[in-house]
Amino acid sequence: MKNSIYFPKLETVRIAANNLKKEILKTPLQYHVNLSAALNARVSLKREDLQPVRSYKIRGAYNKMISLSPEELSRGVVCASAGNHAQGVALACKKMKTRGTIFMPLTIPEQKLEQVKMFGEDYIDVILFGDTFDEAKEAALVFSKKQDAVFIHPFDDPAVIEGQATIALEILEQAQEPIDYIFVPIGGGGLAAGISAVFKMLSPETRIIGVEPDGAASMLKAIESGRPVRLDVISRFVDGAAVQQVGNYTFEICRNTLHDIVTVVEGKVCEEILSLYNKDAIVVEPAGALSVAALKSYNKEELTAKNIVCIVSGSNNDITRMEEIKEKALLYKQLKHYFLLKFPQRPGALRHFVMEVLGPDDDITYFEYTKKNSKEKGMAVVGIVVKQYKDFEPLLSKMKQHDFYVNYLNDKPLLMNLLV
Repeated sequence: MKNSIYFPKLETVRIAANNLKKEILKTPLQYHVNLSAALNARVSLKREDLQPVRSYKIRGAYNKMISLSPEELSRGVVCASAGNHAQGVALACKKMKTRGTIFMPLTIPEQKLEQVKMFGEDYIDVILFGDTFDEAKEAALVFSKKQDAVFIHPFDDPAVIEGQATIALEILEQAQEPIDYIFVPIGGGGLAAGISAVFKMLSPETRIIGVEPDGAASMLKAIESGRPVRLDVISRFVDGAAVQQVGNYTFEICRNTLHDIVTVVEGKVCEEILSLYNKDAIVVEPAGALSVAALKSYNKEELTAKNIVCIVSGSNNDITRMEEIKEKALLYKQLKHYFLLKFPQRPGALRHFVMEVLGPDDDITYFEYTKKNSKEKGMAVVGIVVKQYKDFEPLLSKMKQHDFYVNYLNDKPLLMNLLV
């Protein structure tokens, strides 16, 4: 733990805003009609997904880079990132003509990797290392020390926090009335620390709700423990917020400024990704959907007639992930179900199943079966989508009635990992 407790100063945040105004987009605070009507409130989205690098991370990365001396820049910079911070550093390196080395996990989506290379061009080198951001960060720190290059931390650095805090200044300038609630996604905590610090100074009545993925709730664990702790295992699905341990600076700020922290399961995040795309033509990555997903799950009575802001943090979503996102959303809504079924090994068995077991709106979306001539019946793994959850029980009942049913797989995580 660092000896002194750091808290951003309003003056330094305003200096950061002035330094960044030519390099970033002042993103819109966009009123959302559907969410407002559903909650009987005024809901606006802060569209950081519209930044040049399609996430807010450019603010902190650039603010840190411009704070470096010419001598420090001449030694080059190093960073570690799950994608969005890397893009911010890469673009800053190109604009400032500075050499950069960027460490990213081997599991990084291809889309984010290609974007980093595009923004940095010949000014950066990308090194893929480890399975998580935290493993890539450890390698980057070793490299930084060996090469005497400046490490650009993705969240636990005052200049980075102050860069992210400029979002709060914009929101307060753009808001037409006092803000009652603001929902902020949390990974390492730089965004939440910066925004909550400014609101604490300029709008202390605003309730600040931090949002983490259920599979990587490192800030919640830190606050419960009274210190940053390293999570042994995290889910990497919400890659922009999948951090095993939050920062020391960010923890100290967030523990004193956040009013609540909520977690969101992956299926709910996926449902929101699809909803924002289908209803609003807004493309978001999993971390970018966190705040809106949390809003929809929050106490509706508490939010009624309130002025609410959700931070949409990024849109760097790999199109190849959409099938997985759709699958997780259907499972979360309990509309897709996997079964282990037994089929008589004779012609017409599948037709009998379709005609006698499936309802008029049930749809087979997965079927894996291998005929074995030495057995009377063969096993099949079958995935079925129902139109409404109430259709599930009649489907299950008919499977048992016609002697197809063996087992239900949705509640068996190890087996489901083979399918989703």
